[in-house]
Amino acid sequence: MAPLGDNTNIAEEVMVAEAEKRPVSTIVIIIAMQTEALPLVAKFQLTEDLDSVFPKGVPWVRYHGLYKDLHINIIWPGKDGVLGVDSVGTISASLVTYASIQALQPDLIINAGTAGGFKAKGASIGDVFLACNVAFHDRRIPIPVFDQYGICAKQTFPTPNLLKEVQLKVGKLSTGDSLDMSPHDEAAIIANDATVKDMEGAAVAYVADLLSVPAIFIKAVTDIVDGDKPTAEEFLQNLVAVTAALDQSVTQIVDFISGKSISEL
Repeated sequence: MAPLGDNTNIAEEVMVAEAEKRPVSTIVIIIAMQTEALPLVAKFQLTEDLDSVFPKGVPWVRYHGLYKDLHINIIWPGKDGVLGVDSVGTISASLVTYASIQALQPDLIINAGTAGGFKAKGASIGDVFLACNVAFHDRRIPIPVFDQYGICAKQTFPTPNLLKEVQLKVGKLSTGDSLDMSPHDEAAIIANDATVKDMEGAAVAYVADLLSVPAIFIKAVTDIVDGDKPTAEEFLQNLVAVTAALDQSVTQIVDFISGKSISEL
């Protein structure tokens, strides 16, 4: 007779295998900025959840509805209660990802957003990338093993059929909590072999991996980090136009997912 622990592991593996064969039903889309979220809210004809599934007092916003055969949830971390700006960055991203998984039990997470790109790695303004790997570049812990924990490099969930259909660019994503890039960050980003950098992706990946939910990462380039224009200026200049490209790609991805199982992506 097999030990109880072995039977439990086998049962979990069977459940995961069965889940991967069922058509995707519920998707959570994590988006950091309202400007990025609202066009998709309109596209999918979602409504804001006024009876929030989230804890009382948090600014997090859920838009939800049925699109084709999919239950779509767009989660936006909302505005900072004091300063009134979008709640960007890894802390908000990890919190809303955890809370969304607990409350909504999604089959798939999509982290969609804008990002800086590196022309040295082939990125141009308006390019949309599907991240093949994610890592942090600003969690510096120069102690053996802790250093790798800080970087937290992960390969993302593979979606070969989706990639073939939608024909996005592919690149590695590096995440940190600063819009600009210090010399320390630059060295870490180069070490991560990143094509794009953002402020949320690796945090979403960490939580999704922790709770065993497949996640994909779609990033559209608003600014060229190794270019000759100030990052903040270029980001604001291109945000609206690049968001349109991002939203088009996300729509194509959701259309592709409709009716398919996780294993078919």
